[in-house]
Amino acid sequence: MADAENPLLGEITCGSLMQKLQEIWDEVGESDEERDKMLLQIEQECLDVYKRKVEQAANSRAQLLQVLSDAKLELSTLVSALGDKSSVGITEKASETIKEQLAAIAPALERLWKQKEERVKEFSDVRSQIQKICGEIGGNASEQTGALVVDESDLSLKKLDEYQVKLKELQKEKSDRLSKVLEFVSTVHDLCAVLGMDFFSTITEVHPSLGASTGVQSKSISNDTLSRLAKTVSALNEDKKQRLHKLQELATQLIDLWNLMDTPEEEKRLFDHVTCNSSALVDKVTVPGALALDLIEQAEVEVDRLDKLKSSRMKEIALKRQVELEKIFASVHIEIDPEAAREKIMALIDSGNVEPTELLADMDNQIMKAKEEALSRKEILDRVEKWMSACEEESWLEDYNRDENRYNASRGAHLNLKRAEKARILVNKIPGMVDTLVAKTRAWEEDRGISFMYDGVPLLAMLDEYAMLRQEREEEKRRLRGQKKVSEQQNMEQETAFGSRLSPARTAGPKKVVGPRANGGANGTPSRRLSLNANHNGNRSAGKDGKRDSMKLAGAANIVTVSKEDAASHVSRTDSVPASP
Repeated sequence: MADAENPLLGEITCGSLMQKLQEIWDEVGESDEERDKMLLQIEQECLDVYKRKVEQAANSRAQLLQVLSDAKLELSTLVSALGDKSSVGITEKASETIKEQLAAIAPALERLWKQKEERVKEFSDVRSQIQKICGEIGGNASEQTGALVVDESDLSLKKLDEYQVKLKELQKEKSDRLSKVLEFVSTVHDLCAVLGMDFFSTITEVHPSLGASTGVQSKSISNDTLSRLAKTVSALNEDKKQRLHKLQELATQLIDLWNLMDTPEEEKRLFDHVTCNSSALVDKVTVPGALALDLIEQAEVEVDRLDKLKSSRMKEIALKRQVELEKIFASVHIEIDPEAAREKIMALIDSGNVEPTELLADMDNQIMKAKEEALSRKEILDRVEKWMSACEEESWLEDYNRDENRYNASRGAHLNLKRAEKARILVNKIPGMVDTLVAKTRAWEEDRGISFMYDGVPLLAMLDEYAMLRQEREEEKRRLRGQKKVSEQQNMEQETAFGSRLSPARTAGPKKVVGPRANGGANGTPSRRLSLNANHNGNRSAGKDGKRDSMKLAGAANIVTVSKEDAASHVSRTDSVPASP
């Protein structure tokens, strides 16, 4: 009875429940109508339960189908975004249930999600680097602080490679720009050192990061920074060029003033740092502080000081220039009036009507012209010197030939013999020398339209005089040789008449010693005409040299005027031999 009242104690089924219900109805005495009504109600309630369950199952199936569809869509989207279809590895079968299909897709989705996360991170890293470098190049790196949005619709390796290639290009460009920036900075540093400027303040004006002590990678590489660096370098180079030009002008002025005033070497050495760059190129000036403003100011002060000192020493400087001019004229045998020139210079300085610099410039111009004149006369003067030397040798040879003891074995006789041989060769060249000298002198005079003066005497007149005197000398020699021949013939006749052979040399008195001959021959006239230049040279500034050359020229005249006195004495001695009674 207890088991019947507790239906949970056995196996509960629909039949056992229906049987239990029949027993309850029998015991209660329910009518058949009530029983049918109750059964219909129970049946309806069962249908409702089944219906709900079917609906729930249908909903569950629909949800699973939607999940499957979403999973497939997401799978397709991931595959498309990642661009790697071979990594899915899913084969659909017609007999597979929905859950089996979901179970097959889930691992692939999980793998693709993970791959997508990694790919997004890679894209983000590459694009952030690209964005950073672009910001550095554009000069707005500090403004790019927002989050970077990655386009997840295309996460393929091809797209990633494109970004990586672009990143490498930007990294190379950054490296090139950084090298250029560092090169500019180094150039600015060197220029500031040469110009004596503050490098830190100069470079930080371009961009603060350039003067910071942080790493190289933090330096600004923007277009604006490079442009400003280029302008800074250009400005410093121009400043360097101008300062060097100014310094070189000051150095030239210093050197000119030093040369004018014979400044001691010790004082010059104080400005070696200025004059050492007097002819240097801009690129070669690299010594720190070589073009500093204080150095240029120091040179300017020294030039001003020397200019003032030059004004007080103007007379001394001008006379020094005049002495230089006189030496040039004297060296080429041009006669001037030095006293008148000096008096004129002193008068100009004392009058104050001429600027000292203009006077010195005019004298420098005169010196330059004098040097040009000396250069144009050089060839002729060299030939005159050779002609005079040959005339000296001719004079010596004449003296040597009159020496009766020249062949004695005395000391130095062999040297005189060699000299005589050379002198004869040189004497034979004198007519050619004179002809060439005359031709050169005439060409010079025709070219310039003036006479070629030698110590105040026309050179052509001197040469013509020399040629005439040389011709007279030759005629005199021929006449003396004829007299000697007649004299010897008379001696031979006298010796035959007396039966003795007396030597004219023994009967004559002692031979007159040959010495330096005075200017002029027996008559004195030709040598006086030729040696007029010696009398004109007495007041020349270069007295010693002028007198030496004049004596040479007078010696040439002496050679031409043969000593008629010696020849006459020789004839008189032969005539003094006693005649036949």
